Amino acid sequence: MADFSSSVSGIEKLNNSNYNNWSTRIQYYLLGQDLWDIVGGSNTTPPTNDSKLRKWNIKSGKALYVLAVIVEDELLQHIKSAKTPKEAWDNLATLFARTNNAKLQCLENELLSISQQNMTVSQYFSKVKSICEEISKLDPENAISETRMRRIIIHGLRPECNGIVTATRGWANEPTLTELENILANQEALDKQISKVTIKEDESALFSNKRGFKGQNRNRAGARDGKPWKSHGEWQKQIEET
Repeated sequence: MADFSSSVSGIEKLNNSNYNNWSTRIQYYLLGQDLWDIVGGSNTTPPTNDSKLRKWNIKSGKALYVLAVIVEDELLQHIKSAKTPKEAWDNLATLFARTNNAKLQCLENELLSISQQNMTVSQYFSKVKSICEEISKLDPENAISETRMRRIIIHGLRPECNGIVTATRGWANEPTLTELENILANQEALDKQISKVTIKEDESALFSNKRGFKGQNRNRAGARDGKPWKSHGEWQKQIEET
């Protein structure tokens, strides 16, 4: 029993966000312990034969123990009143089916309205991929394909990216999603470099214009009665001579 308990303790506990992975792992674990038949197999109801019932009760106790110790405390209330392992398992499946449906709807809505806006290309691609992966985990039978993901990403790109996307459609082999991300990210980096150079040139031109403007003002301020502007040294020399 000690070995059995220690092996169970190494399994990640069920929480509000890992049901799909957890249910897969625990199913394999129960199969390995010869307990799955009374949880989700062909032996889920107690037998009428006394000798078989005794064995079934032993296995049932082990299976219920496993399910009880590998769920977080806040989820224990959903299985503590279950009379059989199957009832406990079904309670959890029903609970997370409802939870997953609500979460799935939120993710689908987010995906329909997503756009790049102020995100970088890498941030935007990562965001869309993350949402698609979550949806695929919650609904494996309707996993989002790369083709659909590509359409979603392209639809939400900023307008300045449309030219590059259109150009790639004329290629003999259309780029993969990863290749498209690299192309757009490289163009984004190039645009930033060009923008920095343009800003520096504009600042340099503005600085030159200001210097010229100050020089003109000095000439105007120094001229009196039609006389040209003189430097401080020239005025000093004139005073000494007089």
